[in-house]
Amino acid sequence: MILNYIWLGFFIIAFIIALVHLIFFQDASVFDAIIQSTFDNAKVGFELSLGLTGVMTLWLGIMRIGEKGGMVDILAKLVNPLFRRLFPEIPPNHPVNGSILLNIAANMLGLDNAATPLGLKAMNQLQELNPEKERASNAMIMFLVINTSGLTIIPVSIMVFRAQLGAANPADVFLPILLSTFASTFIGIISVSLVQRINLFQKTILLYLLGFTALVGGLVWYLSIVDQQTMNRISTAISSVILFSIIVLFMILAAIKKVRVYDEFIEGAKEGFSIAVRIIPYLVGILVAIGVFRASGAMDALVNGISWCAQKAGLDTSFVPALPTAMMKPLSGSGARGMMLEAMKHFGADSFVGRLSCLFQGSTDTTFYILALYFGSVGIRNSRYAVVCGLIADLAGIITAIFMAYLFFG
Repeated sequence: MILNYIWLGFFIIAFIIALVHLIFFQDASVFDAIIQSTFDNAKVGFELSLGLTGVMTLWLGIMRIGEKGGMVDILAKLVNPLFRRLFPEIPPNHPVNGSILLNIAANMLGLDNAATPLGLKAMNQLQELNPEKERASNAMIMFLVINTSGLTIIPVSIMVFRAQLGAANPADVFLPILLSTFASTFIGIISVSLVQRINLFQKTILLYLLGFTALVGGLVWYLSIVDQQTMNRISTAISSVILFSIIVLFMILAAIKKVRVYDEFIEGAKEGFSIAVRIIPYLVGILVAIGVFRASGAMDALVNGISWCAQKAGLDTSFVPALPTAMMKPLSGSGARGMMLEAMKHFGADSFVGRLSCLFQGSTDTTFYILALYFGSVGIRNSRYAVVCGLIADLAGIITAIFMAYLFFG
């Protein structure tokens, strides 16, 4: 229901803003830009869906091998104590726990191409447990909000872009991004837990949280004492080594159990195409709405309004030029990336605005895109409170990123 209102709101607000441009500023081109954006984004939505087909075919085939070989069950048992409390609707040791863990791990390592099909696999498994097929279950919402919070340990792509644009120390945003995205995920889990009445002060949850914090802290400490070249090399290598190790381990365990690995891969891969086709309407719908909102000038009006409010409140407005990246991120990953690059090119990669744009890019994820993609893949129409909790996580990431930028670079 909430997504229906938001989707409609994008079009109505865009129409009103465009009328203001036409009547008061004689900008006759604004409606042409809006119409062109509908065609462009409809094409992008279709191409994205088809582009996912190959990757999804590969990873759903790999996941099938993992299931038959027993590795997914092993992973499910590993996180079962924690997931039993965060996802009480999921039966103990259910294979979906392994899928969720792999998806979260891939996101943390910045492996978007692997994370998406793994997430879609997990969402399909959650749908099998869902008694109301058109209404998002509690477990689905918790899983989606963890995804939209964008928890990333190693923001490799951001550091690469900074290096390409001449940053003196491309990795100086590493720690601020890590702290910002951690805050986004933590607040997202808290918001969902409050709605679902999950007690986060349980001993098991606290132990897992402390263990994860210690792991991240150790990684931060190690990367902080090595030189820049070594850090970049390690950051890039870790993701690839872990990912390929998982694939090989899946295959070895399956072979030990005398599973016909190739045949099982083909069976799992067949799901990829059907899922890609199923999500086309959802992606086209949300991307067109976002394109209309942006082309009308509504995004610029929102940023200018925030700037005006900050000035009236007597606050420092140095963060305002970086806000387009923050505002775009929940809507479009490629759009936010473009905003980040534009900010670094215009203000400088080592400027306050350039660095803050990188923090915004790495602190959260594309909430509306993920919601349309994941829920669309299983035909969920009623998203319940998923959008609200996802946006709360986004806001927490944005606020923390601003605070971290002033703390580290102000």
